[in-house]
Amino acid sequence: MQDTLFHILFVWYPYVCISAFVFGSLIRYDREQYTWKASSSQLLRKRQLFWGSNLFHFGIIFLFFGHAVGLLTPKAVYSLFITPEQKQLIAIVAGGIAGTVCFVGLTLLLHRRLTDARIRQTSTYMDLSILIILWVQLVLGLITVPFSLGHTDGSVMIQLSHWAQGIVTVQPVDARTLQGLDWPYLVHLVLGMTIFLLFPFSRLVHIWSAPVKFVTRRGYQVVRTRRPLGGHASGSAYKPASE
Repeated sequence: MQDTLFHILFVWYPYVCISAFVFGSLIRYDREQYTWKASSSQLLRKRQLFWGSNLFHFGIIFLFFGHAVGLLTPKAVYSLFITPEQKQLIAIVAGGIAGTVCFVGLTLLLHRRLTDARIRQTSTYMDLSILIILWVQLVLGLITVPFSLGHTDGSVMIQLSHWAQGIVTVQPVDARTLQGLDWPYLVHLVLGMTIFLLFPFSRLVHIWSAPVKFVTRRGYQVVRTRRPLGGHASGSAYKPASE
């Protein structure tokens, strides 16, 4: 029974989540483009949003790429520069710092949405649900830090890397090899995959539209005003985008 459960969770379930993540995003973009956004509540409790949003985004971006590089880089590649033990220590320290920063930011965002009646009115059930799921996932990630300190030889990290690389290369490892892992790792993996499953149905889709090109954008943006401008009842002023 346990073998079957692990096979479902760590061999079949990842592909269900990946399929929903890819095709769900494409279908939503094609059919519901007006919902392709993260509704802003910036005008409400702006200061708390500033700190919460910046801390959360800084931490989550670092954690995402840290997990991607850490799990998907073959041992033959990173062993040219560092040992598995050193990689494990880097992951514990860097991941612990980024996770704490992200946790503080997300806690501020969640507190803001749960305690302010006006913001709660502008939030959907999925908005609150995805924030709570991300918060729980962060807590689980931080809980794994003490367990990782008990495996400083890097064995657990190598085991998780083999599993992740097997999923990506469509050569999944035997799920029974994960049965010896501590429970925080297992729950962290399952909830992480579930986030990819929920991705197309939540505000997280705005990640696909991250305004990366805005930083280097050239040209002008149109700024309109209702006040008289140059003797006219209304007008438009052109200002550089940098302003």
